[in-house]
Amino acid sequence: MSDVVHIRHITEADWDGIVEIESRAYTGLGLSEGRAALRSRAEISPSTCFVLDIGSGPAGYLLALPYPALSYPDLERTEEAVVPPPPAPASRNLHLHDIVVEEGLRGRGLGQRLLHHFTLAARSRGYERISLIAVGRSDTFWSARGYTAHPGVSPGGYGANAVYMSKAVPADPGAQPEPTGVVPRGPSVPTKRADARVPCP
Repeated sequence: MSDVVHIRHITEADWDGIVEIESRAYTGLGLSEGRAALRSRAEISPSTCFVLDIGSGPAGYLLALPYPALSYPDLERTEEAVVPPPPAPASRNLHLHDIVVEEGLRGRGLGQRLLHHFTLAARSRGYERISLIAVGRSDTFWSARGYTAHPGVSPGGYGANAVYMSKAVPADPGAQPEPTGVVPRGPSVPTKRADARVPCP
């Protein structure tokens, strides 16, 4: 792996790589969305979606978009296909839909770098909370990072044991608590979608 790691916004040339990474991470869980759905999430909020670039193409990515609190994307539909809710104030909740690092690069702190970069972006844009859906029993991973479960929300379509979670955007993202306990390891440690149909990065 190159010593130079860049976290940047997604470009058109990244999508083939992102789709491949997403498919490897989620097909086995029955949660893969496909190119059209992934792109529709990113197009809603390009400024909060990132790619992890190590020089040879995407090695990971993160998708996040504004979503009303306690709500979440439908994995079987693109954002354009979702019936818009009644007019409401702009959401101060940013939904971390997806974060994945290539399996061979996990354990090197790259997922944590992506999360830190994302949290800085959320704070700079005035978001108050970050939500996600932990899948594949990754809720322990996210709890160790300050996310709290909302038992009253049952995320349909995200698989067994999916947990809707959220936390306040920290005033100083650099002052987040150190992870505690054992970090679960999985094919991609997903959270979806930690997104966050999100596996653990």
